[in-house]
Amino acid sequence: MSVFDVVAPTFDRHRGLPDGTAQVIRAAVLTTIGTPRPRLLDLGAGTGRIGWPFVAAGDDYVGVDLSLAMLRAFAQRGIARLVRADGARLPFVDASFDAVMLIQVFSGMPDWRAVVAETRRVLRARGVVLVGRTVAPTDGVDEQMKQQLAAILAEMGAASDRGTNREGALHALEEIAHGARIEAAAWNDERTPRAFLARHRTGARFAALPAPVKDEALRRLAAWATKRFGSLDAALCERCAFELRIFRFADARPA
Repeated sequence: MSVFDVVAPTFDRHRGLPDGTAQVIRAAVLTTIGTPRPRLLDLGAGTGRIGWPFVAAGDDYVGVDLSLAMLRAFAQRGIARLVRADGARLPFVDASFDAVMLIQVFSGMPDWRAVVAETRRVLRARGVVLVGRTVAPTDGVDEQMKQQLAAILAEMGAASDRGTNREGALHALEEIAHGARIEAAAWNDERTPRAFLARHRTGARFAALPAPVKDEALRRLAAWATKRFGSLDAALCERCAFELRIFRFADARPA
């Protein structure tokens, strides 16, 4: 069972993208790959918030996720090639794909080294890895709330290594491939502390914490946010963006 199974029903409601944004991201991905009709693996496809435009356009797309509940939510959008599998043990032969997308999958992933190795294995020569995530201003509501929550969890002895895992994976990719960074899409969004609290309660790894830890952490965070922003409903308009880290291999196969 995946930690994402429990949050699948509310995932899109709390983490959806503005209308048309996923289509813009698809266009940026295909332009970056630069191969006519590339075979694309979406590792950590989730509910299809990023992957569905590829399916709808008839691209050669395969979505993989460990969470059956997430894949069921994806399948509700329409017919798609979806596979339930562990990213550290992919059920594909060597050199199967032109590109692999890894969208917000490394945070909190303890076996990221195996995932990077499997990604290389299934890539064709001159393959491309695209690591994507949504980024918000470092002084915005969400980022301030994330940093404060991390401090609260550390005080409570429930600190997360999610940032360390992501940076470790990116560093490993930088050592074996030529890297670049682009902004695939951007939009303005209204953020409030209350919305962050509601959204984060359904975060997969946070949701896996013991209930008393979650409740106390959010109680402390709400108290801090009320003092910091004046109200849980204080709204700030923030510029958000979807960032793609691009890693291109001269030879994607392990030596």
